Amino acid sequence: MSSMKSFYIALILNVLLMLNVSCEKKYPPTDMARHALIPKPVSVEATHETFVLKDKASVFYDSGNEALKKEAEYLAALLGKATGFDIKVKASSALPSRGNIFLTTSMDDDSLEHEDGYKLEIDRRYVKISAPQPKGVFYGIQTLRQLFPAEFEKENKDVKEEWFLPAGTIHDWPEYPYRGAMLDVSRHFFGVETVKRFIDYLAMYKMNILHLHLSDDQGWRIEIESWPNLTKHGGSTEVGGGPGGFFTKDEFREIVAYASERYITIVPEIDMPGHTNAALASYPELNCDGKAPELYTGTRVGFSTLCTHKEIVYQFVDDVVSEISELSPGPWFHIGGDESHSTKHDDYVRFVNRVRKIVKSYGKKIIGWDEIAHADIDSEDVVQFWAREKNALLGVKKGAKVIMSPSKHAYMDMKYDSTTVLGLKWAGYTEVDDGYSWDPATLVEGIERSHILGIEAPLWSETIETLEDIEYMIFPRLPGYAEIGWTSSKHRSWDEYKIRLGKQKQRFEAMGINYYPSSLVPWQNEEDIFIEPIEKDNN
Repeated sequence: MSSMKSFYIALILNVLLMLNVSCEKKYPPTDMARHALIPKPVSVEATHETFVLKDKASVFYDSGNEALKKEAEYLAALLGKATGFDIKVKASSALPSRGNIFLTTSMDDDSLEHEDGYKLEIDRRYVKISAPQPKGVFYGIQTLRQLFPAEFEKENKDVKEEWFLPAGTIHDWPEYPYRGAMLDVSRHFFGVETVKRFIDYLAMYKMNILHLHLSDDQGWRIEIESWPNLTKHGGSTEVGGGPGGFFTKDEFREIVAYASERYITIVPEIDMPGHTNAALASYPELNCDGKAPELYTGTRVGFSTLCTHKEIVYQFVDDVVSEISELSPGPWFHIGGDESHSTKHDDYVRFVNRVRKIVKSYGKKIIGWDEIAHADIDSEDVVQFWAREKNALLGVKKGAKVIMSPSKHAYMDMKYDSTTVLGLKWAGYTEVDDGYSWDPATLVEGIERSHILGIEAPLWSETIETLEDIEYMIFPRLPGYAEIGWTSSKHRSWDEYKIRLGKQKQRFEAMGINYYPSSLVPWQNEEDIFIEPIEKDNN
């Protein structure tokens, strides 16, 4: 009797299951491989199914993993803002029920060992992002973001009941550990909210370094309590004679924290011994003649230098490095060192050697423009190649790592062409293809992959005054630099990349980005992710 009862119970359950399946709404198959993902992932395997995000969805994360909880909260906020859904965050020890998203650092894939790598799995039941570290999960979230349609990025949009995601599996990890951009806040000053927006753009494309150029001839932009006139006087103006500005220590901490939440390290730069007129104008004792020059609002370079023979100069450097290092938890301190034409060679070398020791005394490693290779650097130091190949090669010979920032390819302040109103052209015009079509590991003979820490794309601000100006000069070049840093050169080609870049048009417009519509890019709307029409009949 009991066996007959079990038979009928099983029969009823099977019937209910079949009814549930037959009533399940059928969604059209999609093709994940048709999405214009930037940077290009290591591998994409489409399964031609569809995941549907609805208003009852939650983001789950590994129970007890507080670091991962932050990523779950970040994703839930991103989804909630985009969809209007009330996305909940919940802990779980296993893959959750249908219709939800799961973030985990419990790996079941031995092939994914890179600490920045991630695996993104989407099928019709769930979304799962797994990675060895929370930052890998964060990078997976950025890819997931691009798999949503471009309208996902709009501030004001029509409310939809369902959001479709293409199903499949992505394995991904970066080529270089250092993938950065530089923002010059010295020539023209940009406030905290603009810098945060810049950070958002870096994070969206998985870049992990923001190098802030905090001092130059035209302005000192960070509060130094032991030398208050640096900002009071030296930060009071900018190129063209505008009012200038500076970051208080609290504001700088806010920037550092905001970047850290997005796995971006702030690299502070205090340029020295040249590019120092703002400091020299603020404190006459830093000058060899003891006289303070006038504040400078022009753009010519190479005329200023700290008095490298005075002990007060090294006390000044020590105080500055000490206070900024306390604000910057990252491993690097950038000492500039470029275009110090008014400093004698031997004085320059002696100065860099002493400053190097000061920086190391505060637990930091130095980065400097390629001229610092003439000093006594070693394998703990980093040379940033921007102009002279022989300097970078000298740095490699001494054991230093290299950041590749070739001015004729990577400087985002260079004009696109002769018609570009903003920017400069001393390094030549840099169209979008010129910015993308170079390989850090083959650009300079003698600088190989093993010598390279990564890449950085600087934006100098002699002609840049607003966020809209910034956007025009970095878009659409920035995504290309992100791909150079993330994607292996063997998987990159301009002819293929320009198609993916062109499909970013709607996303740029949805985000309100003031981008340069290069004629070299086939701008077009996103393709429909569906690969066949919706069928009206049920399964």
